[in-house]
Amino acid sequence: MARTHGRGGAGARKKNKKGPTKGSGNKRRRGLEGKGPTPKAEDRVYHAAYKRKLDKQRRDSGRHTKELPEMVVGRNPVIECLHARVPGTALYVAQGTRNDKRLSEAVAMCNSRGIPIVEVPRPELDKMTGNGLHQGIGLQIPPYKYADVQELLERANEDAAPGMFVVLDNITDPRNLGAVIRSTAAFGGHGVIIPGRRSASVTAVTWRTSAGTAARLPVARATNLTRTIKEFQKNGYQVVGLDAGGEHTLDTYAGGTDPVVIVIGSEGKGISRLVRENCDVIMSIPMTEWVESLNASVAAATVLSEFARQRRAQ
Repeated sequence: MARTHGRGGAGARKKNKKGPTKGSGNKRRRGLEGKGPTPKAEDRVYHAAYKRKLDKQRRDSGRHTKELPEMVVGRNPVIECLHARVPGTALYVAQGTRNDKRLSEAVAMCNSRGIPIVEVPRPELDKMTGNGLHQGIGLQIPPYKYADVQELLERANEDAAPGMFVVLDNITDPRNLGAVIRSTAAFGGHGVIIPGRRSASVTAVTWRTSAGTAARLPVARATNLTRTIKEFQKNGYQVVGLDAGGEHTLDTYAGGTDPVVIVIGSEGKGISRLVRENCDVIMSIPMTEWVESLNASVAAATVLSEFARQRRAQ
């Protein structure tokens, strides 16, 4: 069989004028494709801004949800809130609700205070309250406006009497908080400070327990109680922690006439370790041996009453 020479043969290889090139397997094309915009620094897990964002989310978690408007339902609870001067923003009444003395009283009080009365279909009120146990009536309460700790210090400095504050640590019952607010107001205190997290907040229950004093006595939230205590100390305050086994009792401590901060923990947990270590004085309340402890609000009222007595006797 004759061999084929030159171009045009059946077994001849077609030549490329530009020379042979190796294929990239489409890798070059994929490498040249755009990867989209560069993520923000706070979205990159390895960046410091991402860690700051997470820290802020942890600080804010569980707080803003509690600062939404609250709905108090039921005729007796609504009446109690209105008598306690809770600042309602609207009274919702279900259409077709049977009238009685309590409903008439609620409507009359709202009219006298300029609180709007809104009539809504019953299914809508069911949806707003999350259940059908509202008895045809609901009072909407706005989020409580907390004061700033520095603002409380400035207000106290303007008063002729030495500043007196109560700091609550590990108090989660809103009734306890309301009772402490009431006692602090009754005995000449200037305000109450609570932690920003893991603490009772000012709710409708707090308002009712405070018997309306929450409208006049400021409550502040502190991000860090230890830092807040140190700030009071820098401003000349003596920080007294209530706990068992202290170097003073209420009978032996005579510093209630000076600017003072009273730190009160829960009946079970007491004061947190770091907070306790930063108190200037640990003081206990003398009581019968077989009684282990007092409720936080009772303890607060006892100490506040004694300090108020020392100030009157000065």
